[in-house]
Amino acid sequence: MVHCRWKMFAAAGLLFAFLAPCQETPGRLEFEVASIRPSTANTPNGGIKALPGGREYTSRNVPIKLIISLMYKVPMRQIEGGPDWLANDRYDIEAKADHAYNIDDLHVMFQNLLADRFKLKFHKEVRQGNVYALTVDSPGLKMKVNESPQDFSIPMNPSPEGFVGRRVPMPYLCWFLGQTLQADARPVIDKTGLTGNYDFTLTFAPVLPPDVSRDNLSPELRDRPSIFNALREQLGLKLTAERGPVEYYVIDSVERPSDN
Repeated sequence: MVHCRWKMFAAAGLLFAFLAPCQETPGRLEFEVASIRPSTANTPNGGIKALPGGREYTSRNVPIKLIISLMYKVPMRQIEGGPDWLANDRYDIEAKADHAYNIDDLHVMFQNLLADRFKLKFHKEVRQGNVYALTVDSPGLKMKVNESPQDFSIPMNPSPEGFVGRRVPMPYLCWFLGQTLQADARPVIDKTGLTGNYDFTLTFAPVLPPDVSRDNLSPELRDRPSIFNALREQLGLKLTAERGPVEYYVIDSVERPSDN
């Protein structure tokens, strides 16, 4: 189980590698069985992950709005509408497929589970807004290519040095950066042209709310570079503020699931 705090890097370790070689699978992708129950855990922590082997997905104490964010790779601030319980009620979900699938197929199964069991319906709206463009910096890339096969591990995990990335694809890194820079309200758009998976360590000072001074940080954390400088110095990537298309998911209808 993966644990996290929602208000600080809320889902940094929850979402898995987005891009994996996909075999053709006929018909609608669905889990063979799925159990959905309201969580009884009295804690702000929770987790969601695919289990090794590619047959099971498990969720503990996670709000459905966050699950929608993870499965559709869209920041929660770009999910609009829906009842309050969508963000406040937490659920435990156990889902199992009939055989092993890649991570992309498991995400489609979870999308279909949301549609079937929660009656989730939404439409998309694209609006011009503020974004960050992620590009390769002029000195060149500093990340190491990882061509190992999918192992269903979480791509980025916190460590004393910062965040350690393994087999990280660019869509995941963009999502992580957008979550980290929540206060900027700018989704990160991938303009790197990179299609592989990469290993790296990313060390940066915590991104603080506007009303919190860096003086509150320990000297060790205070001396770390900003996330913008860390990307350039450690990964060879650059974030540039610009205007661009922002995709919103607007909830049309959703229901609490029926009893199992």
